[in-house]
Amino acid sequence: MTGGQAGAPGSRGGAAVEEFDVVVVGSGAAGLTAALRAAHLGLSTVVLEKAAAFGGSTARSGGGVWVPGNDALRRAGVPDTPETAREYLHAIVGDAAEPERIDAYLEHGPDVLSFVERTTPLRLRWVRGYSDYYPEAPGGKAVGRSAEPKPVDARLLGEDRDRLEPPYSAPPLGVPLGQADYRWLSLIARHPRGLLTLLSLGLRWLGGLLLGKRQLVMGQAIAAALQVGVRRAGVEVRLNSPLLRLESDGARVTGVVVGRDGDEAVVRARHGVVLAAGGFEHNAAMRERHQRAPIGTEWTVGAKANTGDAIAAATAVGAAVDLMDDAWWGPSIPLPGGPWFALAERSRPGSIMVNERGERFVNESAPYVDAVHAMYGGDQGRGDGPGENIPTWLVFDQRYRNRYMFTGLGPRQPLPGRWYKHGIVVQAPSVGELAEKMGVPAAALESTVERFNGYARAGEDAEFGRGRSRYDHYYGDPRNRPNPSLGELNRAPFYAVKMVPGDLGTKGGVRTDTRARVLREDESVIDGLYAAGNTSAAVMGRTYAGPGATIGPAMVFGYLAAEDLAAAGTAVSGTVGGSDVVDESGGATETGGVSDAGGVNESGGLSESGAVVESGTSGGGGSHDASAEGAA
Repeated sequence: MTGGQAGAPGSRGGAAVEEFDVVVVGSGAAGLTAALRAAHLGLSTVVLEKAAAFGGSTARSGGGVWVPGNDALRRAGVPDTPETAREYLHAIVGDAAEPERIDAYLEHGPDVLSFVERTTPLRLRWVRGYSDYYPEAPGGKAVGRSAEPKPVDARLLGEDRDRLEPPYSAPPLGVPLGQADYRWLSLIARHPRGLLTLLSLGLRWLGGLLLGKRQLVMGQAIAAALQVGVRRAGVEVRLNSPLLRLESDGARVTGVVVGRDGDEAVVRARHGVVLAAGGFEHNAAMRERHQRAPIGTEWTVGAKANTGDAIAAATAVGAAVDLMDDAWWGPSIPLPGGPWFALAERSRPGSIMVNERGERFVNESAPYVDAVHAMYGGDQGRGDGPGENIPTWLVFDQRYRNRYMFTGLGPRQPLPGRWYKHGIVVQAPSVGELAEKMGVPAAALESTVERFNGYARAGEDAEFGRGRSRYDHYYGDPRNRPNPSLGELNRAPFYAVKMVPGDLGTKGGVRTDTRARVLREDESVIDGLYAAGNTSAAVMGRTYAGPGATIGPAMVFGYLAAEDLAAAGTAVSGTVGGSDVVDESGGATETGGVSDAGGVNESGGLSESGAVVESGTSGGGGSHDASAEGAA
């Protein structure tokens, strides 16, 4: 560690006081990207994480990154232009987000990902054919603009390995896999590529095991790679450090107050604070106040530490909010161990979604945000009273069950008995008897199934257009004819599984500008305060551009926040990652530090108690290229 060891912190009314150039709250993709960029711009930086693990909802996610024109897409030869991407995003978002923010995201996105790939072990690859969610919209791409991380070797994390937020569910068949792999693995009983994918994954897993590797995939790979990057840059990530409130001198935000070992600690920010602590999906009171019933914290797969603390702290100093009634929704199955975000299950041929009237109400293969908007009913899910199509059931037959994986279970594998005990699933030898067990009108459900079977035979859904979009086909069955998304329900027994309006996290948050600065209701900037990720109102508005449209903007606006922080003041000369332990009597001691010009000296790392820790070995400087380390 350069610059000397930290002395005893100063105090203010009994609270310990420290000072950095930049204080980042939250350790998901937004927070870690902000910290990474700030450190490489010469700003002393600390990351404060409420949970006992780092990575937030990013680590729990599928790990898609939707940033048009990035290097991974260019390497793969994906045809695109900035103008086309701009046309698409403006067309689908409309006036639900400021056009200037959309343009800033698209303009800077490729450079952000290039920077991250240079300074961390993260390596991205195109997810071939994973369509934009609205490929028929102006500028939409059926070939897809989504990228995902290549596997990262968990050994790069060292002691931090056991402090990574776990994924929201175990991988299907127990094999680590990416988004592209899942598409084919889930068709293992229907397509040769399913078996080939399983064999490839198995060999990769076995090879890693023999070499002592533990492969991290999806969102875990992104969080791990970013953590390695910030550690190399000398940034400390402090766990168990919940945000209590922001500090302000009346003119600007000057720091934060966090909980530490049952007490309070003040961490000052010379340049500013970046709030990247996720949304409020696990705050029941906030959800009930802002969102339509029925709503519950038990249906989200977001990180459990996401209780809206950063949003509340920002509004307490005058921040405006937007989109608080919306979320990154997805129809989910409320399993006993936690919700299953149903990406593929509702899109496979031979299944339909119905309401308590026994009627279809949506294209079941629609983008997941749209599907839940339809569950609630009204204009993009907005309206008075409880959701119009909730409770919702996913209905399918035995042919469907024989052909496809379901919530990670293999084809033909019996649904667990406890699901029946909990009332999550019912089964019957006929559609009419199934309706009775569901509590819906038998005649209505029988009519719905009969009508849908006619659509399946014809290959055209005359009611909701299921199977018309190329996106619908991604989780369809390419061997099903005449439409990959439509199949008859006619082989007993029949099943109905409950579906709820689940989510990946909330979409509403504080309003920000093109530089991620937090705004008041009158559009004025709150000096010293920035927000990114789900703490900020989504640049995607009420829609979802494609796979990874949460993580992509999170990284981009975290990066832009750091850029503005560096421009807003003079960095601590020649050091990165250090702090000043403030002596309230007038002195200050520099601690930590990384010379960005002369080479990174890893003085960062994870701390469970808030104390400065040393970890790792020397790496490169601000221009350090992680090359292919950790990427498979």
